[in-house]
Amino acid sequence: MLSGRQTEGSSSDATDTGLTEAEERAGKLLQPTYFLDFDRPEVANFAEETTKSASSPRERAVALFYAVRDGIRYDPYSISASREDYRASAVLQAPSAYCIPKAVLLAASTRAVGIPTRLGFADVRNHLASEKLLARQGTDLFIYHGYVEMWLEHRWVKATPAFNVELCQRFGVRALEFDGEHDALFHEYSVDGRRHMEYVAVRGVYDDLPFEEIMDAFAAMYGEAVLSPSIRERDELFDGETVEGA
Repeated sequence: MLSGRQTEGSSSDATDTGLTEAEERAGKLLQPTYFLDFDRPEVANFAEETTKSASSPRERAVALFYAVRDGIRYDPYSISASREDYRASAVLQAPSAYCIPKAVLLAASTRAVGIPTRLGFADVRNHLASEKLLARQGTDLFIYHGYVEMWLEHRWVKATPAFNVELCQRFGVRALEFDGEHDALFHEYSVDGRRHMEYVAVRGVYDDLPFEEIMDAFAAMYGEAVLSPSIRERDELFDGETVEGA
């Protein structure tokens, strides 16, 4: 069972049943931020182009989910300590990213098309991570796994766009599907019934990316080296055609 708390800096005045009056008045979950920078034309254009055939907020959310899920390859080795790398406009230009930047891009894009959105984070245990990744991190506990919460048809709907379909095929898990009505968070089992991912604890929901909090937690859990991507050996489960230095 998921357990967690609202954390400092999160939308602590929001409830699971709806937007508060303060949020509705301020419209803060529809505003651009430093990280959710859909006031940049490239992000706004991406959101508009992706949703041009959608006729409802739910359809727009679905279209953007798949565009982010499959348009940017998931790469858990791409953790960066640079704030600039986590801006939606920067993520949009990257060939790959891990769960947090992909969640930022989805949140910025859904806000851009009028869907109130906030960021959520949870600690997850990944039972099918590659041996190379587990050796690098020293644990199968992945903290601050990123997802988004979108306000659709008078309730919060959760989704994580992290894992692109090609990666899921390599791991033998079904890619997460999103219909705009049901949460899309869990890769609980692989297709052969093995345990894949387990949500351990919720960190909280936030109006913007809690960058310093996440970087401090990563350094404490995994060590400073994880925050400095460098030339590394190839990991066939995660890499595309080429890896720098491979």
